[in-house]
Amino acid sequence: MKEITREWENAIKEKNCEKLLEIIEDYLDTIEDEEQLKRELERAGQVAIDCENFELIHEIAHTYEHLGETEKGIELYKSVVEKRRDRDKEEYAEALYYLADAYEHFGMPEEALKTYEKLLRVEEELGNEKEKALTLANIAIVKDELEETEEAIRIMEKARDIFAKLNDEKNYLISLIDLAHFHYELGNYEKAMELIQEVLRNPIDEEIEVHSRLVESEIYAGRGENKKAALSLRKALQRAESDEDLYGIAFESVIEFIEGLFNESNYQALKDVAPVFAELFEDDTRQFFQAIEKLAEWRLGNEEAKKEFEELYGKIENEDLKAMLDEWKRPKLSLGLSL
Repeated sequence: MKEITREWENAIKEKNCEKLLEIIEDYLDTIEDEEQLKRELERAGQVAIDCENFELIHEIAHTYEHLGETEKGIELYKSVVEKRRDRDKEEYAEALYYLADAYEHFGMPEEALKTYEKLLRVEEELGNEKEKALTLANIAIVKDELEETEEAIRIMEKARDIFAKLNDEKNYLISLIDLAHFHYELGNYEKAMELIQEVLRNPIDEEIEVHSRLVESEIYAGRGENKKAALSLRKALQRAESDEDLYGIAFESVIEFIEGLFNESNYQALKDVAPVFAELFEDDTRQFFQAIEKLAEWRLGNEEAKKEFEELYGKIENEDLKAMLDEWKRPKLSLGLSL
């Protein structure tokens, strides 16, 4: 503990943001007193502003969020924006981007939108078409988050057209995926599927293909074609195997899909789709999906399946998987309304 404290003090004194970033998590974990923690965050925050180090600011802002003081983290981004306001416009634009992204990340979409719109005006002055398109795409995503989905489509189409003109294939395909998701949200399943199929004809890399499959699964589920939705998710999992983060996103989407079917009490669909996922695994995740199938059969009236469910449940060691099954096996409560 003495050693890390010494390193911290030296880094603060020398304004060594790289060193602070390296040790901040370990050092802050040693502090038990909340007031002392706030003092150290304030010291580190001032150094981060001096360095204009957005990675360090991000770490500090996350700690402020845990303390219920998110705005203090946002103020660090704002300070760098102010420092750069009358400097090089590209540096100013970069600071505006990080501020907008922080607003979005910390759940302030209205403020994110205002900042992205300010950034767009700067990008237009700079004449950087790619950055302008990327900012338009971010604006569209925030508009969708604010439930202005038709406007989001209009803006994303502008971004798409710029990416096409620039022959920026990856960002062009990402814009199509986003457009497909927006159309799905509006119930325009045919248009959404048309866009996704265009992407899947040439997905160029695993990230593009995985995200395309996830939206494809949404569309199928929206149509009530749950088996096809499950097969799209299965393809996403298989394609994401070599990328841990991407695999985590795909697996989370599978869980959300399964949970949605439980919430709808669609036990027949659960019985049909669970084996699609079970056969992908060798560890206790296989038993998890097999248990889902048996739980669905039990809910459909097969009392024999209850015993099979309990046997499979007993083989699962992963506590998170067991907790999900615990939640799903609880009887649903319904409220009766007297009018």
